Amino acid sequence: MVAIEETGHGRPTAEVLADVRDIVAPALRAAVAALPPAPRAIAEYHFGWRDEHGNPVSGASGKLFRPALALLAARTVGGADRDAVPAAVAVELIHNFSLLHDDVMDGDTTRRHRATAWSVFGTGSAILAGDALLSLAFDTLAASGHPAAGDAARRLDTAVQRLIGGQSADMDFERRTHVDAAECRAMAESKTGALLGGACALGSAFGGAGTAQVEDMRRFGELLGLAFQIADDLLGIWGDPAVTGKPVHSDLRNRKKSLPVVAALSAGGTESGELVALFTRDRPLEGAELARAADLVEMAGGRSWGEHETAALLQQALDHLRRAAYAGGPASDLAALARLATRRDH
Repeated sequence: MVAIEETGHGRPTAEVLADVRDIVAPALRAAVAALPPAPRAIAEYHFGWRDEHGNPVSGASGKLFRPALALLAARTVGGADRDAVPAAVAVELIHNFSLLHDDVMDGDTTRRHRATAWSVFGTGSAILAGDALLSLAFDTLAASGHPAAGDAARRLDTAVQRLIGGQSADMDFERRTHVDAAECRAMAESKTGALLGGACALGSAFGGAGTAQVEDMRRFGELLGLAFQIADDLLGIWGDPAVTGKPVHSDLRNRKKSLPVVAALSAGGTESGELVALFTRDRPLEGAELARAADLVEMAGGRSWGEHETAALLQQALDHLRRAAYAGGPASDLAALARLATRRDH
């Protein structure tokens, strides 16, 4: 088992992410450029590369967190960056396929501080652009010619199917009056954990890892994904829209049964009871009701539970990372990225 520095003596995480961006971004742009004109224009807008008229712009692009996991996973098991680039590109394409569809399903009108693709180009066109990215992800793996590509495609397909299942459960929960903690956790593990686990598994497999290492890296990513989802749930309630780029209280408006909300709904007591009453009304929550719901989640213990659970899951994830890490691999970079992802403000 490899020791991982807890004090951040390696490179700053911002430098690591910039390094990953320099490696992955050109390959990602090249992959998207191969799409037919209509979905390509929407995808390039969604990625923040062009405006709605097709003019090049800067800024607003995603953080490339999942590609970073894939590339750093390859490094952690002793692999080369160039070998893992197709895996990194594929998981980012899948992630953005899901975002394009999520924005349609949730009715969100802003992402990354700009109008969502569906609100600019229309619902049908945005869905088709997402479908194009999904197909392109598997084509990217197949075209790589890497010996692990076949197994990687199967792993990615499993992750996508779990992601879709998790998203379906998330939507179903909005219509239900009661959701227990176990099924909510299973939803979050699938909705977010599956793809982060897939990113780490694909990256390590393309980096030449053995079966046991790939499995540990997959589990690291899944546990990190669950911690990441809870941190994202907290931001969905208390995050500053000026920082997150998302509408305030969007998740509460949609009555999402996120893990912190379910913890608060199940807590018992006056605040929990009032929250249950708000969530079971037959009309959408608006204005002061949304602010009150956020206060009730906190008073019923949902916020403190979420913060504690995020920290515990991170430690479990790091245990798997320690088992998988190659003795000479830079596991500290991946560990630092995991900590950043679970202690963020956007």
